[in-house]
Amino acid sequence: MHVSHDSNAPAAETIGFDDFLKVDIRVGTIIAADPFPEARKPAFKLTIDFGEPIGTKRSSAQITEHYTLEDLVGRQVAAVVNFPPRQIGPMRSEVLTLGFPDADGKVVLIAPSEPVPNGGRLF
Repeated sequence: MHVSHDSNAPAAETIGFDDFLKVDIRVGTIIAADPFPEARKPAFKLTIDFGEPIGTKRSSAQITEHYTLEDLVGRQVAAVVNFPPRQIGPMRSEVLTLGFPDADGKVVLIAPSEPVPNGGRLF
């Protein structure tokens, strides 16, 4: 399945609410951010704390344009936590960290506008 990152693309096909509920999007806090020189496209390795019962998960994120490693630690992010893990080079990415494209297509992270408890599910 291909998902368009094009801001000019029309809205995706209509889905039922039950389909939306299948995607488990949670909030977590980045507790570590590391370089990922082995990645084909510039990326960072993130360690994100989703609280119990999900715990800590790893994610590869192509967010090097707008963020430094130092900026990321302590930041809350949203991520899909129920996709199967993906092997990205030497790293196993366990969650998909979410963002929106800026005018140049570079990722801007999505986060709650106020601090919220880790593990909260998007609804």
